[in-house]
Amino acid sequence: MDSQEQCQGWKKQKGVRDEQSGNQRRKHPPGAGTTISGSRPACARLARAVLTTVSLAGSLIAQSPVPPALNGASLEDLMKIDVTSVSKKDQTLSRTGAAVFVIGQEDIRRSGATSIPDVLRMAPGVEVAQINANQWAISIRGFNAVYSNKVLVLIDGRTLYSQSFSGVFWDEVDTPLEDIERIEVIRGPGGTVWGANAVNGVINIITKSAADSKGGVLVAGSGSQQTAQGILQYGGDAGSQGAWRMFGKYFNDDNSPAPGGGTAVDGWHTTHFGSRADWGLASGDTVSLQGDFLTGAGGTTSLTPAGFPPVETQVNTRVTNRSGDVLARWEHPLAGGSRMSFQAYDNAIGREQYGESVAENTLDLEFEHHLTIGQRHDVVWGLGFRRTREDLFPLRSDAIHVNVQLASTSLFSAFAQDEIQVSGSVFLTLGAKLERNAYTGFEPEPSAQLVWNKSARQTWWASAARAIREPDTLEHGMTFELGTEPVPEFGNALLVLSGNPSLQAEQLTDFETGYRAQLNRRLSFDATGFLSFYRHLVTTETGTPYVTFSQDGASQYEPLLIIPLEDENLAHAREYGLELFGSWQVTNRWKISPGVSFLRMHLAENPGGNDSMIGQTGGDSPRAQAELRSSLNLPRNIEWDSSLKYVDSLDVQGIRPYLRFDTRFGLRLGERTEFNLIGQNLTSGGHYEFVDNSLLTSTSEVARSVSVKWSIRF
Repeated sequence: MDSQEQCQGWKKQKGVRDEQSGNQRRKHPPGAGTTISGSRPACARLARAVLTTVSLAGSLIAQSPVPPALNGASLEDLMKIDVTSVSKKDQTLSRTGAAVFVIGQEDIRRSGATSIPDVLRMAPGVEVAQINANQWAISIRGFNAVYSNKVLVLIDGRTLYSQSFSGVFWDEVDTPLEDIERIEVIRGPGGTVWGANAVNGVINIITKSAADSKGGVLVAGSGSQQTAQGILQYGGDAGSQGAWRMFGKYFNDDNSPAPGGGTAVDGWHTTHFGSRADWGLASGDTVSLQGDFLTGAGGTTSLTPAGFPPVETQVNTRVTNRSGDVLARWEHPLAGGSRMSFQAYDNAIGREQYGESVAENTLDLEFEHHLTIGQRHDVVWGLGFRRTREDLFPLRSDAIHVNVQLASTSLFSAFAQDEIQVSGSVFLTLGAKLERNAYTGFEPEPSAQLVWNKSARQTWWASAARAIREPDTLEHGMTFELGTEPVPEFGNALLVLSGNPSLQAEQLTDFETGYRAQLNRRLSFDATGFLSFYRHLVTTETGTPYVTFSQDGASQYEPLLIIPLEDENLAHAREYGLELFGSWQVTNRWKISPGVSFLRMHLAENPGGNDSMIGQTGGDSPRAQAELRSSLNLPRNIEWDSSLKYVDSLDVQGIRPYLRFDTRFGLRLGERTEFNLIGQNLTSGGHYEFVDNSLLTSTSEVARSVSVKWSIRF
């Protein structure tokens, strides 16, 4: 076997033995295709709960009025949907030169989803893959991983992207779905307004104002996978011009099916408290204050090097997390319709996982000014400062050594964007953001967008942009014992990955074009094509092996072969694709929404590199996805919503194509009570969606699940 292939073997999960040929190769994880029906007591309890609920509701159905028709938006409504994530200002879709998909509150309510990752499955071009009961791999336009490092995720402008490792802890993204006003998904770079790490997309979760959530909400549910769910919320007036709300939320997810049968150790539970208050002042100013505290615990399985000589040992570990944040925002109107705002937030997280403790605190300050200059220029500009303090250290493990502890890094930024009205129907937007980060210094991120409103029904647009991903703390200064590899005539060798303080920022140059239209009174359509070029992608290069001596249990020193690995910027890529989606109002009571996306990626290493696995990274994202969603209002206040989604194979991981069917039956009992019967993954139970190639995260089957949920407003 080639020595380089041996050294790189840690990056891909080892294959299982082909029963027919006996050759060691990559296949689907062990036990794929096994159907797990769940325990009989759990299913029996769920069945009794459903029957009891239906019998109690039966007497109320006859008293319920006929459900209204679906909200079939008119042409003007669709083309004038406001989005704020593209330019940090209210902007209609008809004036937006970017690939944007908006998931509204009604979409979320009728989806039957129990988590934000499941909600994101309906966005075209977004890759959502569940790894186990408490972890997801979520990305946009490729480069998917357990911690996807090229997508920026925000809640009300507060970033959830961790500087420590370039990614998002999705088990901590737990905003109650009832409080979300909309989720704006930008497919493509957003660095001009959002800065570093908004490379392939931005997911901006926008919550309702306190004034829009007065009164009480009680949600209770249970199911075969999420065994308990509960939300209690209440809000009211705060003086004559203010409002407030407070909530508490708890849920518990059961362990998922393990490869080869049995159950994994990935169950988790979370407790979350939050509040928000908004005031309108006599001067026209508005002030918002909100905060959250979350704590949770779960489990995971990983492979860890242990013993002498080191061998990979499967270890079940407990994951604990806690986080808290406070955000304040002030907006002040100016003459002529201009506005200025100031936002500040402080976010702290603490997490114990993989034998490592992570503590991170982020303070972020941001000033913005929106103004018009003359009749043709609509300008937004701003300044920002962010300070991040990190403390990473081993916890009951000697495998991870971070060279920089109690690190404090600062980020300074300034941006400006000008929307120029070239003619009555043509708009050109030019902008740039300049950031200075602690690792690569000054980084410019310019962009240009051209929008042509051919008519009130049609919009053509094109864009070009540059975006960067800055190195994270672990890439900059860590030592990580990855595991062992067999070496002929020597035994096991230890792979040791080291960070590189000289890493450059990964760069994207992106070109896009799109068309959106209301084709007639009932049919809308949106299409986007893109071509992207990546430079300075991070690779893992193999150095010259060397021998050291370690002391075994007999107090004798034995030779140990070390194979050093180091991060370098020695890869480039080109990708292109097409994203199509639409909406068809078949009747006043029935709407269907189809969507399809295609992705092609060519990734290669620069001359002089020896990362033999880099070419397989493109196989971590599906080449095609397709979805058909249906929303139907039936008589007697019954709603039926379904989603059928196809996801192409991940050949490198051995993940087969799968077809996922989710459905929801909703029953409205009067104006304030709703009962939901939800089925998820009904067609593809017991399948795999993603494998963590680092071997740090266990992969388990995504099983079929059925649940019930009550919602009462008072």
